[in-house]
Amino acid sequence: MSSSSNNSMSVDITLVDISGKEIAEGTWDGHCKAHELFKAAYKSKPGFLCKLLHGSQELSPQSDLASLCQNNNNSNNIDNNNSNNNNDNFCHLTVVWMRGAVHKTQFGVHPAFAAIKSDGSVITWGDAARGGDSSRIEHRLQEGVVQVVGNDYAFAAVKSDGSVITWGDGAKGGDSSRVEHRLQKGVVQVVGSGISFAAIKSDGSVITWGDAARGGDSSRVGHGLQECVAQVVGNGYAFAAVKSDGSVITWGVADRGGDSSRVEHRLQEGIVQVVGTCWAFAAVKSDGSVITWGVAARGGVSSPRVERRLQEGVVQVVGNDCAFAAVKSDGSVITWGDGAKGGDSSRVEHRLRKGVVQVVCTFGAFAAVKSDRSVITWGEAAEGGDSVRVEHRLKEGVVQVVGNSYAFAAVKSDGSVITWGDAAKGGDSVRVEQRLQEGVVQVVGTFGAFAAVKSDGSVITWGDAAVGGDSSLVELRLQEGVVQVVGAFWAFAAVKSDGSVITWGDAARGGDSSRVEHRFQEDVNGVVC
Repeated sequence: MSSSSNNSMSVDITLVDISGKEIAEGTWDGHCKAHELFKAAYKSKPGFLCKLLHGSQELSPQSDLASLCQNNNNSNNIDNNNSNNNNDNFCHLTVVWMRGAVHKTQFGVHPAFAAIKSDGSVITWGDAARGGDSSRIEHRLQEGVVQVVGNDYAFAAVKSDGSVITWGDGAKGGDSSRVEHRLQKGVVQVVGSGISFAAIKSDGSVITWGDAARGGDSSRVGHGLQECVAQVVGNGYAFAAVKSDGSVITWGVADRGGDSSRVEHRLQEGIVQVVGTCWAFAAVKSDGSVITWGVAARGGVSSPRVERRLQEGVVQVVGNDCAFAAVKSDGSVITWGDGAKGGDSSRVEHRLRKGVVQVVCTFGAFAAVKSDRSVITWGEAAEGGDSVRVEHRLKEGVVQVVGNSYAFAAVKSDGSVITWGDAAKGGDSVRVEQRLQEGVVQVVGTFGAFAAVKSDGSVITWGDAAVGGDSSLVELRLQEGVVQVVGAFWAFAAVKSDGSVITWGDAARGGDSSRVEHRFQEDVNGVVC
C-alpha cells in the first residue's frame, strides 16, 4: 500500500450499504474530495441520491479524504492502542440511499392526508374529491399497504404484493382502470407529479396514468420504458426516467421538460441525478457536468458563461419554481433561470465562491448554508431572498434551513430558530419568539406557516393562521410526545409517540380529522400528503 506521508497519502475505501452489501472498493489519493466517492456510489444505482456516513459522521462532497484518513487513524489509535495495525488508512463508509430528487418543496401541495397504520391499513381525510375520501376502495386498504404517494389531486397505494390502488380525482390519477391489469403485481415504487403518476415495476418497466398531456400517457416513449428504469422524477408537468445505463427518457408537456430532443445526445449515459423546476429539468452526470432542457428563461437553458462553469465538478442541483442552483465540489455555487427568482446570484456571488455545503429554496429564493454555518440568501426579497434584517444572527451556528412558499426558518446549534421572508407567511416569528430560543430539533412548513418540534416533544406554530400558523385549538395536545410533523399545502398533521395523530389548519383541506379520529388513536406509523 502507498505511504501514508502527507505528500503521498492514499486510503483504501470500501463502500457498503446499510445491509452490509459491498457497493464499491478502491484506493483513492488523500488529496481527493469525497465527491469521488459519491460518484462511485452513484454508478451502482443511477438516478438515486445518497448520503455517506463514516461512523455517525455524515460526509460532505467537499470533505478531504486526507482528513478522513486522519480521523480514522485517531480512532484506531484509541481503540487499538496496543495492537499492530498495519492498515490504518482503510475505511468502511456506509451508503444510505435516498429517493431521487422529485420537484417538491418541504411541504406537499395536496389538500388531503393519508395515514398508514402498523397493520398496513390506510386512513384518509381532507378534501374528499382529491383523495380525502377513500370509501370507494376502503376494503382494499385494510391491510398490506407499504407505501402511499400523492400527486396534487389523488393518492396511490402500493401493497406488499406489488399491486397498486388509486383514489381521488379520477382524471388526475385517481382512476387507474386503463392500466389496472398492469398494476396487479410487481410494482416497487410510485412517483406522483402534478396530476399524473408513474409506477416502476421490479422488471424495470414503467406504467403511467392520469392526465395524458402532463405525463399520464407515455406511449410516445413506451419502447424505452420497457426495462431497466432505475428512477423516475417529475416536475408537475413532465417526467424524466433515469435508466440503469445512466440514460434519460422524457415525456409530458414538451416545453416544460417533456421534450429533451435538443440535448438527447448528451443524455445517453452517465446521468446520476435529475432535478426539476416547474418549467425545466437539470441532469447531473457522473463527471460532474450538468445538462438542462425546458423553458429557457426558467432554467431550461443557461448562458454560455454559466454553461462553461457547469462542465465539471457539480455535486448537487436544487430547483425552486423558476431557477436552479448548483453546488460544486469546491463549495462554490452557480445559478441560472429566472433572475428575479434566484437565477441571478450576482449580488452575493463573492460569498458563494467557496464553502457552501447545502442549498435550500422557497418558491422564489434560495438560501445557502456554508461550512462555517453561516447563511447567504438571494432571489425574490419578499420570498426569503433578503435576510438583512436577521443577517447578524445568521453569521454562525446554523445547522438547518427550511423553506415554505415565501419564508425561511433556520435552526441553530443551540436549538434556537431565526425566520425571515414574508412576515405573514412565517417570516416573522416574534409572537412565539420566546419559545423558539432553545430546544428546537425540527421545523416543517405548509404553504404559509411553520411548525417547530422541540426536544421535549412539544410543537410551536406561527405564520398564516388559515394554513396551520395557529394551533390553539389543539395546543393542549401538542405539549408533549410529538415525534413527527408533516406539512401539506393547507394543514399540518402531528404523529405522537403513542401512534395517535393531531391535525390543524384549513379544516376542509386536512386540518380537521374528526371524521376519522377514532381510527388513529394509536399505531400510526406515518402520514403522507
